[in-house]
Amino acid sequence: MPTAQALKLCPNLLLVPGRMEVYKETSKHIREIFARYTSLIEPLSLDEAYLDVTDSPHCQNSATRIAERIRADIWNELQLTASAGVAPLKFLAKIASDMNKPNGQFVIPPDQVQQVVDELDLGKIPGVGKVSLEKLNSAGFFTCLDIRKSDYRELIVRFGRLGASLWKKSHGIDERQVVVERERKSIGVERTFSVNISSFDECWQVIEDKLYPELESRLARATPKRNVIKQGIKVKFADFKLTTIEHVHNQLDLPYFKDLLREVLERQQGREIRLLGLSVMLEPLEQARQLSMFEE
Repeated sequence: MPTAQALKLCPNLLLVPGRMEVYKETSKHIREIFARYTSLIEPLSLDEAYLDVTDSPHCQNSATRIAERIRADIWNELQLTASAGVAPLKFLAKIASDMNKPNGQFVIPPDQVQQVVDELDLGKIPGVGKVSLEKLNSAGFFTCLDIRKSDYRELIVRFGRLGASLWKKSHGIDERQVVVERERKSIGVERTFSVNISSFDECWQVIEDKLYPELESRLARATPKRNVIKQGIKVKFADFKLTTIEHVHNQLDLPYFKDLLREVLERQQGREIRLLGLSVMLEPLEQARQLSMFEE
């Protein structure tokens, strides 16, 4: 629920500020615990990740025991509960991790994959949103078994890539590997205001004093060093409508953000602003590597 809506429903609500630095430090500690058991770690967020323990020498190579040990380590060292899902497929591991929350784990053995998949509600599959689920339901598809019994070509015609993806998953097929490194395509910073702002000068002060220095610092830490190819601004208004604007620009440039801000505020229509963000798009990683080779 958005904070503004919660305050309307409960005017005396006590709002406690977030502690992002604490969250990041805790996440780093949890990642270190993961690394004791496998080097194949694919982070999804501050508190979630895929782990491939296929070749792990720990716990007699039992994924179930490794998950139990990791959860115990997190509790003993951080006094935090953790939930885990153990399965031979990525999408099933994600679903299983939600089945015994909080502070539990759920195991789907290989010989039970098809049975579990057949009974799976399509709304529980990662990537199936509310709108897609309504379309699937209106077409008579409610579970993976419904998808498995349908014609593949018909699914493609009616639902495109989603149809192809669901057909594979309904047959217990998920060929995705745990990806240790992901290419970062952009860097962004943003602020949500406890009190809305509205004027150009207020926005520019936040950009100049807060957002731009942070963006500059994050870009400096990007490895390998990669050039900027676009700059962008994101604004969320008090009615929660989001708008973004970006233009090709081949360097990080504070004055250029002023031009973008003027342009994006033409869409303001008298609304107050609750969030402001800056972003840059980076050149492709392979291109950056090739350029660095030539520079040497």
